[in-house]
Amino acid sequence: YSKTFNELQIVQTDILNRHKKNEEFLSTINEYEINISRLNNDIKYYVKFIKDKYNEDLNLLEQTSYNYDIDVNEKEIQKLKYNLENIGPINHAVIDEHHQEVERYNFLQNQYNDLLESEKIIKKTISRLNANAKDKFLKTFKEIQKHFTKTYSAFFGGGAGKLDLYDKNDLLNSDIEIIAQPPGKKNQSLRLLSAGEKALTAIALLFAIYLVKPSPFCILDEVDAPLDDRNINKFTSTLRKYSDNTQFIVVTHNKLTMSKSDYIYGITQQDEGVSKIVSVNLKKINL
Repeated sequence: YSKTFNELQIVQTDILNRHKKNEEFLSTINEYEINISRLNNDIKYYVKFIKDKYNEDLNLLEQTSYNYDIDVNEKEIQKLKYNLENIGPINHAVIDEHHQEVERYNFLQNQYNDLLESEKIIKKTISRLNANAKDKFLKTFKEIQKHFTKTYSAFFGGGAGKLDLYDKNDLLNSDIEIIAQPPGKKNQSLRLLSAGEKALTAIALLFAIYLVKPSPFCILDEVDAPLDDRNINKFTSTLRKYSDNTQFIVVTHNKLTMSKSDYIYGITQQDEGVSKIVSVNLKKINL
């Protein structure tokens, strides 16, 4: 009896334990059913929300066995949320602003295209003008070069003067070299010439330019200051030679130059503080 009673106690205890586990299972099942019901409601809500906001039917996606891995796409979802937050509030006037910006862009684009076309035309014009300028410059330079050889020899009573271009490939920007060789001397730089020789070389170049295109008037300001008496005579003789076609106005303090002129105009103060212009007609005297 005791043995059977003990076995009965064990069986009863086991039954009680099984009842407890059964109750726990029932409670768990009940919780799962509640969670399932809540999740189903959530699913319905989100299906409707997705349909309303993004026009996507999740039911159709489910029927097509669409595989959506939340773990894989969670980072992308977070990134999109972050981007949406940074975008800020929706500007409903952005469409009008876009149209205005497009119109502005088209206007500026047309202006830009016009500028490009104008640039092409200007470049063509510059090229044409440069070509014409090169031709005219080279032609004029050769004429001045030819006259300079003659005027230099005339002023110096011999020797040789020459003009040359440093860069013949870039005529319009090239420096001009003046080569001077007074009588009895070697070719040398202008810096090595005396002041008188430099002045006489400059005058020779001036008259070489003058001979290319003579002018009715020519004003010379103190160009004879560095010249000695011998070269003054050469200078005034050259002025006299071309004075038939050009009126030379010479500003000078040299007496020899004054003596060879036709008219002298000066300023004097016979009375203190009162300036008076004085003119002397030397043309008759010189004749």
